[in-house]
Amino acid sequence: MRISAKSRHAVAAMIDLGLKSQQRPVALVDVLDDHDISLSYLEQIFSRLKESKLVEGIRGPRGGYRLARPAEEITVADIIGAVEDTSARGRKGRVTGRQSVAHELWDDLSQQINDFLDGIKLSELLGRTNITEFARRHPRHFQFDKRRAA
Repeated sequence: MRISAKSRHAVAAMIDLGLKSQQRPVALVDVLDDHDISLSYLEQIFSRLKESKLVEGIRGPRGGYRLARPAEEITVADIIGAVEDTSARGRKGRVTGRQSVAHELWDDLSQQINDFLDGIKLSELLGRTNITEFARRHPRHFQFDKRRAA
């Protein structure tokens, strides 16, 4: 099982946002510093996160994004569900015999994965020692753009 690049970037961006947005909204360029992706791609991800009400945008010169809910209320499953195209989910064609057994297996596996990801809160990821230690050792990655902070 592989999680898509979009999902991996979304989870990483939400971790960045959770670490950086403690005091004020974070500009996407500040999130972008830690990821090897384009600004337009990150904007697409944040658009979906905003539609799912996981982040909120703040307008103005000191604007940016911040978590729309406390990190304790956001799960990894919420983040992945927000950015993945789920329009094909729930469509079931006519399946019989051995195909039916295989579909049941994949449905069961998908449910197990979803349950696992639903049990991981963003706050737990933010509290992991390796993440907070990285933030402490690399403060430039977790500070606001100096031009915006003035």
